[in-house]
Amino acid sequence: MLRLVLAVLGLVAFAHPAAAEVDVHFHSFNGSALFGRYPHTFVVFEGTLEGGHKVNENFGFSAKRISPAILTGPVEHTIYVEEQKYIAKTNRHFTVTVDDATYRKMRAEIDALRAAKGKLYDLDKYNCIHFVGRMAQLAGLKVDYPKNLLRKPRAWLNRVSTLNPKLGAKPITG
Repeated sequence: MLRLVLAVLGLVAFAHPAAAEVDVHFHSFNGSALFGRYPHTFVVFEGTLEGGHKVNENFGFSAKRISPAILTGPVEHTIYVEEQKYIAKTNRHFTVTVDDATYRKMRAEIDALRAAKGKLYDLDKYNCIHFVGRMAQLAGLKVDYPKNLLRKPRAWLNRVSTLNPKLGAKPITG
């Protein structure tokens, strides 16, 4: 019995908690102007932080109101959160696992954008693609913004996949 107790104590002494990690999933939504939802891209965070705090949240960047003004220049912005029931209907392009520090940097960027005043959403200069691109850069991925893809989230995320072959992501079509 003493051996058993010592063995258990030895295992406990050398046991380390599992490393905390958060998966960042990169999604696109095909959208349709006819049905009021335009093509869009966003990120989903899932995992556990050090200390055991569970994370399950998602964020995208969008115009606060949809109007023709979007076509002429900057408009008011919002951080958009998808309803959980719709996430399964979107395209998950790839996933990157980040540590607590990287997750916190990503959230700090999101929180700063959420708190920022003014008109930051610009269809050609800072839209959902630029927002998700910044999250990808913080996760250590290579990103670019070809002009012909700035309004095509699915095609753009496919491009990010090809710029980062280590992801092993296959292009999503149709």
